[in-house]
Amino acid sequence: REQPIFSTRAHVFQIDPNTKKNWVPTSKHAVTVSYFYDSTRNVYRIISLDGSKAIINSTITPNMTFTKTSQKFGQWADSRANTVYGLGFSSEHHLSKFAEKFQEFKEAARLAKEKSQEKMELTSTPSQESAGGDIQSPLTPESINGTDDERATPEVTQNSETRAEPTQNALPFTHSSTISKHWEAELATLKGNNAKLTAALLESTANVKQWKQQLAAYQEEAERLHKRVTELECVSSQANAVHTHKTELNQTIQELESTLKKKEEEIEGLKQEIDNARELQAQRDSLSQKLQEVEIRNKDLEGQLADLEQRLEKSQNEQEAFRNNLKTLLEILDGKIFELTELRDNLAKLIECS
Repeated sequence: REQPIFSTRAHVFQIDPNTKKNWVPTSKHAVTVSYFYDSTRNVYRIISLDGSKAIINSTITPNMTFTKTSQKFGQWADSRANTVYGLGFSSEHHLSKFAEKFQEFKEAARLAKEKSQEKMELTSTPSQESAGGDIQSPLTPESINGTDDERATPEVTQNSETRAEPTQNALPFTHSSTISKHWEAELATLKGNNAKLTAALLESTANVKQWKQQLAAYQEEAERLHKRVTELECVSSQANAVHTHKTELNQTIQELESTLKKKEEEIEGLKQEIDNARELQAQRDSLSQKLQEVEIRNKDLEGQLADLEQRLEKSQNEQEAFRNNLKTLLEILDGKIFELTELRDNLAKLIECS
């Protein structure tokens, strides 16, 4: 029975089997990704379930390598599954922890493999044949212990620190800051893609030059062979030998023409990639301009916000002064009312006495 020894949450991706370049998400949201240990076979596996569907079932081998491609993304290749898995984490800390566990269990798998080989060498005899490799058992929800516990584990909590609700005047600034962060993330992504495309463009340019040289060599060879065929047809007196040689040369020419056609198609594909790279460059420039406009708008909004704050403070001060004046007037009015009351009482007493 396999037991979970480490669990975390991440978004799961697999490499596109057609292009071998793009990532295809296999989970709509962050799911639990766990390391499992099978004590009976001494095997470590990475397993992730999306409901009852296994989206990762990868056995860790000594020759595997986990690579960090960014601050929150890592990948590894599984030759048995003939794919490359990618994990997107919520923070760099979770990625580093997962990578440490991967290296730890990879080393444990290597030691287990060495011990297993030593035992096989000690117990084997010349008449015995070596047994085949382990067959990986199929993954089912019933065959994994601790699945319910994994599902019960709380998700990684985000920053729960409470914040005061922004006022209506601060809303435009907050919204513009969110837009600015979004464009900055888009710009960073495009910069990374631009660097990759630039490298691919340089490599493609070098390949185009090489293929052009090969193409020129093939054309020269084809011309030489055509001339050779013409010379043989004019000079040779042995028609059968010439015909046979001509057939062979024609076949060679056809092969060269076929190779030439393939190279031309590859050149067209490289030209298309170069055009795509230029389009991405134009998009990056456009996004840079938009980001600058957003930054200018942010500065304007910051100025408006500072002006509103000053006006609000001034208004509050005026209201406070008005309140103080009202209090003073009320005190004076109370005094006058008290004096009038005394005067009325005195007048009433005088009237009664008279």
